[in-house]
Amino acid sequence: MQNKFFYDEPNAVSQLASSILYLLPTSTHTPVVIVCIGTDRSTGDSLGPLVGTMLEQKGSLPFYVYGTLKDPIHAVNLEDKLKDIQQKHKHAFIIAVDACLGRVKNIGMISIEKGPLKPGAAVNKNLPSVGDAHITGIVNVSGFMEFFVLQNTRLHLVMNMAEMIATGIYEAGMQLKKQQRFASLKVNELKYKLSE
Repeated sequence: MQNKFFYDEPNAVSQLASSILYLLPTSTHTPVVIVCIGTDRSTGDSLGPLVGTMLEQKGSLPFYVYGTLKDPIHAVNLEDKLKDIQQKHKHAFIIAVDACLGRVKNIGMISIEKGPLKPGAAVNKNLPSVGDAHITGIVNVSGFMEFFVLQNTRLHLVMNMAEMIATGIYEAGMQLKKQQRFASLKVNELKYKLSE
């Protein structure tokens, strides 16, 4: 499974979708929650809330989505929002989505990894880790005046990356729905055969 690719690669959406499906728990009873982290007050840091907003606009998903432009999840409210999510969705599988900084040659790269995300690390904020898996997008270069760099990131790049991530998550959701439908058809078929 390739877990790092550039947002503008021809098969980036399907790579992301299959990577998500690969990481999801096998139990169909485990709720899947997408937590999009960031703020609309900084161009570079708006990747997460843009993804959340785009997912909301795409309609019915088998995932719960938190963190949008209207209701962002950021450094100030992260702990409270995580508590709310954990209360609402017991034993959920959480996928965190966030922007990050990296090397110049890696700008535009999306990565999906197993394990929690450490938000705010680029700007030296000590925030709680989030998720069982995470998707990050490298929006600009790290190493110098990170806060200023995030403020001066091109919106065009962030929008394109957000669209690709949202579409990949949506595609994974549609495939999951199909698998769940197929599984329930099989169960019903088996029940019918047993009752004959």
